[in-house]
Amino acid sequence: MTGEKPKSGITELRRDLGLAASLAIVIGTVIGSGIFRVPQTMINSVGTVPLVFLVWVVGGALSLAGALTYAELAAAMPGAGGEYVYLTEAWGPVWGFLYSWVQMWIGKSGSIATLATAFFEYTAHFVPQFELVWFTIGPFPIKYGQIFALVLILALGLVNYFGVRFGGGVQVAMTAVKLALIAFVIVAGILYTHPVAGGASPAPSGVPPLATGFVAALVAALWAYDGWNNVGMVASEIKNPGKNLPLALILGTSLVIAIYMLANWAYFRVLTPAEVGAHKLVAAEMMQRIQGPVGAGLVSIAAMISIFAALNGSILTGARVPYAAARDGLFFKAAARVHPVFRTPGVSILMMSGWAAILVLSGKYDDLFNFVIFGSWILYAMAAASVFVLRRKRPDLIRPYRTLGYPVVPVLFLIGAAALELSTLRDRPIQSVAGILLILLGLPFYFYWKRRQTR
Repeated sequence: MTGEKPKSGITELRRDLGLAASLAIVIGTVIGSGIFRVPQTMINSVGTVPLVFLVWVVGGALSLAGALTYAELAAAMPGAGGEYVYLTEAWGPVWGFLYSWVQMWIGKSGSIATLATAFFEYTAHFVPQFELVWFTIGPFPIKYGQIFALVLILALGLVNYFGVRFGGGVQVAMTAVKLALIAFVIVAGILYTHPVAGGASPAPSGVPPLATGFVAALVAALWAYDGWNNVGMVASEIKNPGKNLPLALILGTSLVIAIYMLANWAYFRVLTPAEVGAHKLVAAEMMQRIQGPVGAGLVSIAAMISIFAALNGSILTGARVPYAAARDGLFFKAAARVHPVFRTPGVSILMMSGWAAILVLSGKYDDLFNFVIFGSWILYAMAAASVFVLRRKRPDLIRPYRTLGYPVVPVLFLIGAAALELSTLRDRPIQSVAGILLILLGLPFYFYWKRRQTR
């Protein structure tokens, strides 16, 4: 099976992650900075609170349908790399490689860089000097906070280098603290004694046409939901994957949807739509209203812990994708090495962390999701469609879990993905075409590695 090919004399990854760690990866990786920042983009895109909740519901339904579909694939093929495995088995090695290409150089590394930068921005609430420029490299001004973010990425890379059990333990602990703090923020908003009058609340100005705005809001929501699929990347290190992977995917995604809906209920109970649209850090503004500077400081701490858990989870899972490609001879051979003592893909972890750290210094990642979302969702859709291909191509494959609602649920996910892609192509043609080109840029490298593999 792709992504899990034991070879004589080769050290293998070890199944050290239980259900708690798997759930923590899903929840902790999805809930990063989006829960605190995305509502501003959404209300400015659609203009009304009911439409904001509709966007969250649509984005959550798409993500849950994807999780239900991926659960079958992950349980049946619990190899390292997640979508890399499913795409390779169903569509051929070129598609698995292109997925690994996007994740290594743009998708996962850009996400890590963005999370680390968001962490230093919240830390600047307590250490304002982080926003000061320390020095410049050509056209790139380097802030003190960027150096802090770089060091944080490399430090978490080392944490995960020293064992998946260690990294998983950090993930469980940080996710538990994160959920407790977010629950406090939600309860504070829901119990607020002077709620705004929703019907009479002013809406943000300059809201775009509904169709355009809804797509923009949905892209933001999907960015906030992004990460539910990451647990599949470490499938080869999860105990009892036939049971724990489906449970983590389905239960984790469902809990994230509930948390997002409750958080937005709290925000719009305390703040008007116009106020939400005017503040980048909406949760901090809400708590400032309720408890003053102490409340705003608490949100900054909650956001930092939330982002920290997402950052750790992204490094923990993302490094398994280039590792899987290297195992199949489609990336640098060193990336396939497993540390003989720690049983982790140590070189791959250092490569992913190092590249993400460079992106932090460049500052050229802020808008990456506008370019990556289109191409990534093509690959997500193909991965989900693998459930149809493999039921026909591999009827003998042992499937500990079969997709609930098959074939309706996978079809709904594919319809939603197609609608998102067509709308994004219409409204953001330049970014969409650029996203495709970024993926196709990987083809020459695929043929290079394939020739080396043949030799």
